[in-house]
Amino acid sequence: VQLVESGEGSVQAGGSLRLSCAASKYVYDRNCLGWFRQAPGKEREGVATIYTGGGVTTYADSVKGRFTVSQDNANYTVYLQMNSLKPEDTAMYYCAAARSYCHSRRLLPATNFEYWGQGTQVTVS
Repeated sequence: VQLVESGEGSVQAGGSLRLSCAASKYVYDRNCLGWFRQAPGKEREGVATIYTGGGVTTYADSVKGRFTVSQDNANYTVYLQMNSLKPEDTAMYYCAAARSYCHSRRLLPATNFEYWGQGTQVTVS
């Protein structure tokens, strides 16, 4: 297993959650790691990415200023801190890894990511 998410939870609007993605060294080192989400009946959408080789981050417009992606190189883990949560943030959240650089101005599409976690549910009411 290359990627394992954790941090599933249910919160009220305005609340916070932090998701974790524990990666193997192989998929973590100097790669683009991303968070995606998929709500029922909707397409999977990119949320945020981080290049673990340099810390460059990119966010979807819908989460800018509310979500923060960060890395822990010692534990090969990427985090997604989600603040000021809204009901529209409700979705299954997935961690993914692409063996490439992240783009600095736009999110890489899901098709660029070769490795995926199993997903963790976030519910905002």
